[in-house]
Amino acid sequence: MRKKRILLSSPTMHGEEMKYIQEAFDTNWIAPLGKNVDSFEQEICDYIGCGHAAALSSCTAALHLALKLCGLRRGEPVLCSDLTFSGSVNPVSYEGGRQVFVDSEYETWNMDPRALDLAFEKYPQARIVIAVNLYGTPAKLDEIRAICDRRHAILIEDAAESLSAVCRGRQTGTFGTYNALSFNGNKIITTSGGGMLLSDDEAAVKKARFWATQSKDPAPWYQHSEIGYNYRMSNIVAGIGRGQLVHLDEHRALKKKIYERYRSAFADLPLQMNPHTADSEPNYWLSCILLDRGCPVRPLDIMARLNEENIDSRPIWKPMHMQPVFADCDYITLPGVNVGEDVFARGLCLPSDIKMTPEEQDEVIEIIKAMF
Repeated sequence: MRKKRILLSSPTMHGEEMKYIQEAFDTNWIAPLGKNVDSFEQEICDYIGCGHAAALSSCTAALHLALKLCGLRRGEPVLCSDLTFSGSVNPVSYEGGRQVFVDSEYETWNMDPRALDLAFEKYPQARIVIAVNLYGTPAKLDEIRAICDRRHAILIEDAAESLSAVCRGRQTGTFGTYNALSFNGNKIITTSGGGMLLSDDEAAVKKARFWATQSKDPAPWYQHSEIGYNYRMSNIVAGIGRGQLVHLDEHRALKKKIYERYRSAFADLPLQMNPHTADSEPNYWLSCILLDRGCPVRPLDIMARLNEENIDSRPIWKPMHMQPVFADCDYITLPGVNVGEDVFARGLCLPSDIKMTPEEQDEVIEIIKAMF
């Protein structure tokens, strides 16, 4: 077994991060807030093409504040992507809402617009949709946004995994009324931990910043007229993000190269890579495989074999409607179809770390090919 573990996706530091961190130390702006936070917000807006941003402690915090901006009421249904991480949908519960999970489609593994239409037929009163871009692949965002507009619903785009991905020439993180990013340690760029709320609505972002700093009223003493949260990003953390952002396009190119090497190597095997539509360009955050139906090799078999060689891999997200905590939530899918469960049963995330050498990736490839 190899001594050095091949990782799924880990932080890659370059050195520029230290310049901004040192500046924070030199000016004694360690936390909270500061120049790095303000600059990081603006630099992300400039990169993505969004009007305003609030740098926060996590993407989950961004989604929570987005739901508050929507005025989510207790017991109100929120139509959510089903095939995702729980952080995408947990904030609905924070505000007392009710998750209604919407199945995926096979072309992107993301929310199926046809199933979303069915969900609106069943829940015509629904006002909010949370759509996720899974593994860095844009959902059918134009179609989803059009449905939301037709139903007079607010779209929240969870772009946690898709920073720098493009859908029909437009950056993800701009399709929703409110949009959320993640800078967690395993993402395409990282601040060690953190997130961001994006919107073209300046007043809404200003309100989110207010809530995120404990809702402190403009008074000479600590006064609070609303419940607030400790959700703002620190100046040190934002400095890491600024140093990472200059390498974002480089990271995406390396991620794509990993994906393409897997795709080429596995061309003759009974499996496919995680797909995307012709009019989108993912950021290729994680390279995943979907085994053909009836394939005698199972995802957990591959995972176990890779682990024997000290190589990391991970199952596809377990759909939210299958999670015990959401057992009482409704689930909407097309008749006779259950895409999310199928992808979960047949899929696997492969090592996609940009520090992985071609030789190390070849090890992963050869181990998998030998199983067939």
